[in-house]
Amino acid sequence: MKQDKILVIDLGSTRNTYIAREIRELGVYTEIHPHDISTDELSKITNIKGIVLNGGENRVVDGVEIKPSEALMEAGLPILSVDFDGGMPWPKEECLRIQRMKEFVFDTCKAEPNWNMENFITEQVALIREQVGDGKVLLALSGGVDSSVVAALLIKAIGKQLTCVHVNHGLLRKGEPEEVIRVFREEMGANLVYVDAVDRFLDKLEGVADPEEKRLIIGSEFIRVFEDEARKLEDVKFLAQGTIYPDIIESGTKTVKAVKSHHNVGGLPEDLEFELVEPLKMLFKDEVRECGLALGLPRSMVFRQPFPGPGLGVRCIGAITRDRLEAVRESDAILREEFAMAGMEGKVWQYFTLVPEVKSVGVRDHKRSFEWPVVIRAVNTVDAMTATVERVPYDVLEIITHRITHEVKGVNRVLYDLTPKPVGTIEWE
Repeated sequence: MKQDKILVIDLGSTRNTYIAREIRELGVYTEIHPHDISTDELSKITNIKGIVLNGGENRVVDGVEIKPSEALMEAGLPILSVDFDGGMPWPKEECLRIQRMKEFVFDTCKAEPNWNMENFITEQVALIREQVGDGKVLLALSGGVDSSVVAALLIKAIGKQLTCVHVNHGLLRKGEPEEVIRVFREEMGANLVYVDAVDRFLDKLEGVADPEEKRLIIGSEFIRVFEDEARKLEDVKFLAQGTIYPDIIESGTKTVKAVKSHHNVGGLPEDLEFELVEPLKMLFKDEVRECGLALGLPRSMVFRQPFPGPGLGVRCIGAITRDRLEAVRESDAILREEFAMAGMEGKVWQYFTLVPEVKSVGVRDHKRSFEWPVVIRAVNTVDAMTATVERVPYDVLEIITHRITHEVKGVNRVLYDLTPKPVGTIEWE
């Protein structure tokens, strides 16, 4: 079923996503587009039922007031103009605005509330098949939420025409490479190439302590490994990516500066030889998770903890060593197990361990020992711009401390990071 669409047009508001989410919650699909969308671009979007012109504090750019394109104004579609400047309205005003939006969407535009994940998957499967035809698609499958959901969707759409490449760089959490192989190769029948590049990465990282240099080495080496595997395959014309809507929005619009750049939005080389396939690029994170569940992925994968691109490389503080990296991996696994046992899984936004280079004196087997501390970080946040520290029950911390100091080699202390963001950041590096 083709889903009815309402277009939210960016006329300088920083709250376009707020309006878009509000309409999607009414059961109607929305997309955010720039104010200068052309007639040709507009004609490629099907089932448009109405347009919301969303103005705001950035409506004047370089001294010029931005206005909707002629294509929008001459499209013959119902139009609602709003100025959402991000201020907090009174509850009565908010209720009136929401009611006005409902009346516009359903009474004026006659839109059907047919936005749901089943319809989205059906539509995307058809679009993928139309784009790819009988071509081959390549996907870097990290095991993260976004790439896993893309993989599952592409398997449903084109099956063995997809080749997934999973690169184990040695910086993944305990059990993650095994889970990727089990879920995708064994359960979903994916054409999966597993690359053991642990030694290749850790040799490159030896002695490197600067966080940004570590990130650069990990990122560039990953691309090289992926390119090496791509060369082994013949006639691959398409590259799939787990780009999602926040990636596009955070990378900046014509009226709003970028929050941060994303490698999969504008960061690819201009001479890229592949055509991109990005079926999730209009979904928000919670919708991506919903899509993953609908496609049959396990909850453990769909609700995977947020994880930095360089993986455990930025949680092994300073120069990475194999033994200290293993201490991070093992202590992190214990933390996750105990949080799950205590009913805290899913209630705390992000929790992990890290191991700094320093050592402290301790006592083991009745002898003095010099070993590392493990630092626990557990925070809650809405947008990752600020974060509060989770008040973990003391008895849970005692169990975690006992297990880590008795089960993880080379560790004799466990510390709890009580620093909110700001002044601290969520990660240490």
